[in-house]
Amino acid sequence: MPRAVAADFQVRLARSEADVEAAQRLRYQVFIEELGGGGALVDHAAGLEKDRFDPFFDHLLLTDQRNGNLAGVYRVMRDDMAARAGGFYSEQEYDLTPLRNSGRRLLELGRSCLHPAYRGGAAMHYLWGALAQYVADHEIEVLFGVASFLGTEPTALAQPLSLLHHRHLAPPELRVRAKTFHRMDLIPDAALDRRAATSALPSLIRAYLRLGGTVGEGAFVDHDFNTTDVCLILDTQRMSPRGVRIYRGAAA
Repeated sequence: MPRAVAADFQVRLARSEADVEAAQRLRYQVFIEELGGGGALVDHAAGLEKDRFDPFFDHLLLTDQRNGNLAGVYRVMRDDMAARAGGFYSEQEYDLTPLRNSGRRLLELGRSCLHPAYRGGAAMHYLWGALAQYVADHEIEVLFGVASFLGTEPTALAQPLSLLHHRHLAPPELRVRAKTFHRMDLIPDAALDRRAATSALPSLIRAYLRLGGTVGEGAFVDHDFNTTDVCLILDTQRMSPRGVRIYRGAAA
């Protein structure tokens, strides 16, 4: 694929049911066909990955303007949207009481994915740039959401989960806890192979850690999606200096 430039991509919010269905179709390709996930509301006949929360989220759509293809999606939910939905999606897995009691402006992130043809390039940068602008427009203070490892056996993920617990645990005032709790401190800090543990982290989790992101306490096993989940938390006031540069650059 030729080198992409900014004019090659457009990121916008979904404006119609057809836009949302396009996002759900890409999610089906990635989460269901590629990763083996499922769910009660997945429409296999139409090839749509959806849930009851979709009508309450804003959906960011990344389009390749050279060919019209949908390259990536991200869905986001503010506090006021969660109130209409009866709660955040992540509350199915994590007790969000610390975040709710913080008095901060919250934004839940979820269902981030790229079409296989756009991975490893600049596409995610443009999607993140739109997310950064959304955060600025709505004066968001804390971003959070579940991020996933493929597989449902936490012991097989002992290295990366232990690294997250020992080195990247959220501060107590923001430290959410898994409702169905699986320990993450499976290997003592001194016994960690940090290189192996870091290389085993999914790229999305590594990206948030570079920004200064942290994780909640405990992992959650999502059998429907064939994943082991952690809750990522990013306090925009505590971003690392490098994270601030990345974040502001993405929003520029």
